[in-house]
Parts: sequence; structure tokens; C-alpha cells
Amino acid sequence: MEYKFTNIEFSPRSGKVLKLLSADGVFSPNITTELLISAVEKRIHKPVKILDLGCGTGVVGLTLCHNGLSKEPIYASDLSALSVLCSQENFRTYGYKSDIRCGSLFDPWFNEKFDVIVDDISGISQDIAIISPWFDGVPCDTGVEGAGLVSEILCNASKHLSDSGYLFFPLLSLSNVDSILEVAKNNFKSIELIERQEWPLPKELRSHMPFLQELSAKGFIKLEMRFGIPICYTEVYLARYPN
Repeated sequence: MEYKFTNIEFSPRSGKVLKLLSADGVFSPNITTELLISAVEKRIHKPVKILDLGCGTGVVGLTLCHNGLSKEPIYASDLSALSVLCSQENFRTYGYKSDIRCGSLFDPWFNEKFDVIVDDISGISQDIAIISPWFDGVPCDTGVEGAGLVSEILCNASKHLSDSGYLFFPLLSLSNVDSILEVAKNNFKSIELIERQEWPLPKELRSHMPFLQELSAKGFIKLEMRFGIPICYTEVYLARYPN
């Protein structure tokens, strides 16, 4: 199969601009990426063993390694073989040792434990992903409430965390955030909000407002109208001390 590769840049809030190899069907860095990196930098202050779960281009692991927070090799995985290929090439370009595996969630990491797990796997309603501008060719099997994958990670992360390990995970208001937080609290003693950023609903989704309002009325997502503009938010939480 012939892939269409592209070159992109990512400018983290701190550190160097990264030039990355990407491709159609590989998820591009976004607001969630920035908030996850910022959250880790607020709590981790020395090199540790990090897993970038749902690595895409490998941007999270690369940025954290650039900023002196990740030991080598960098561990990363993604369901997409093309994402793994891009990540491997990007780590080679920057001269970092890496262990990058292809598979679903924690499947590639049997018996492996990490000091920090950064979850960057899809966390919005799959019904919204289908009509959004973000998931062109990228799988998003999260369920209508967007809680499926994140909840599974929260339920199984303790098997892959070292003692006093850190799990960073994002919540997007285009999912059932209350349901996901309940799962988090049932599996960890400490759940701390580290980052939050609001953003306007993209124009591509505003034409689907009746459908989104229906999802909101059912409690599957959260939408707030402000000056006639639908507002969403992204939050990043830190989970510690499994129950």
C-alpha cells in the first residue's frame, strides 16, 4: 500500500518546535496534546519511564524527552500501524531510542510497568467524530457517549503503573465527562484536575446543532452557549493511587 506522507510542525508551550513526519489517517497534534504535555510538566520534574498511549506522530514522547522528562527508550504505542511508522521515523530523526509497538490500548504492554502513562487516545463521542473535521481516516470506536476507550484505560491502568505512578488523561466535553470521572474515582483514590481550556465549537459542527443538542439533552455531552456561540472544553486530569 502506498501512503501519502506529509511534514507538519508542532510548537509546544515550552521547548523547541518539532518538525514531524505524518500521514493521512494519523492524528495531528491539537489542544489536547498541548494540555497533556503541560500537565505532565507541572507534576514531573525528572526523567522517568513514560508510556505515550495513542502516540500518533509520537509528539508527546518527543516533547517530554526534549524537555528532559523522559528516560530512554521512549515507550509508545498506537492502534494504527501507520502511526507507529511515523513515530518510529520521528524518534530516529531526533536521535532518541524508542520502543514503539502497534496494538489496542494496553495490549502491547503485557507485564510492562511505567512511572507515567499519558493517555492521548480518542475521547469524544464516536457519533460526533464521524461528522467532525478531526478524524479523517482515524478510528474512533468510543461509543455514543465517548467514554468507552478512556474508561477501559482507567480500569486497567493500575496493572501498568509503578508504585505511586501517574496517569494523565484528557476529558472533552463532547463526551460524557461525568460518567468517565465516576469510573476514574472508582479506580483511583486521587483524581486531580491539572489543565482546562475552553474552545468554540468548530464551524463544521455547528451545522449539526440539533443533533448535538439532542446528545446534550441526554447527558452524553456538555454544551454551553455563550453570546450565541457553542463552547466546549478540554480538561486534563491526573489519577494516582489505584483502589
